[in-house]
Amino acid sequence: MASRIEHHAEFSQGVDEVYAAQTSEPALRARLAEIGGQNAALLDYAPTADGVRFTLRQGVAADKLPSIVRNLHSGDLAVDRQETWTRSGGSYTGTARGTVSGVPGEINVRTEIGAEGGKTVLRATGEVKIRIPLVGGKLEGFVADQITKLLRREVELSAQWLERNP
Repeated sequence: MASRIEHHAEFSQGVDEVYAAQTSEPALRARLAEIGGQNAALLDYAPTADGVRFTLRQGVAADKLPSIVRNLHSGDLAVDRQETWTRSGGSYTGTARGTVSGVPGEINVRTEIGAEGGKTVLRATGEVKIRIPLVGGKLEGFVADQITKLLRREVELSAQWLERNP
C-alpha cells in the first residue's frame, strides 16, 4: 500500500519563469541553503536538449525525526532526489524519484508546470512506498505528509526567488 502525495500552487509569473525558479542551478542552490538541512548538496546538474536533470541531497537531523523513525534508523537521514524535467509545447513536466538512506522504499512524484486561466499552475502528484512489515504504512503516511510540507515550502521559496529575480 502506498501513501499519496498531492500539491497544487498558482503563480502570476509566466511558465518559463516559474520553471526557472523551480529548476535553475542558482535557484536550487538558494533553496538548498534555506531548507536543505545537514550535508545538503546539489550533487549533479545537467541541462538537456529539452530541459534539465539534477540530483539533490537533503539532510534530516536525527533529533528532528519522530520516534518511530529513530527506532528503525540510528543517526541522521539523507534524502537523495533525482529530477528530470522536459519541455513539451508551452509546459514542463518533471519526474522525481527520492530515496532515504537506510529505509527500504522510494518516493515518486510527477510535477507539471503550465498555463491555466491566465496563471501558471504547478501540480505535483506522487506516492511513497516503504517496505517495512507492520510499520511501513505508518511511515509512508508520515513521509507523504513531510513531502507535501516540503513541496509547499519549496513553492514559497520559488515565489520569493521570482520576486527577487524578475
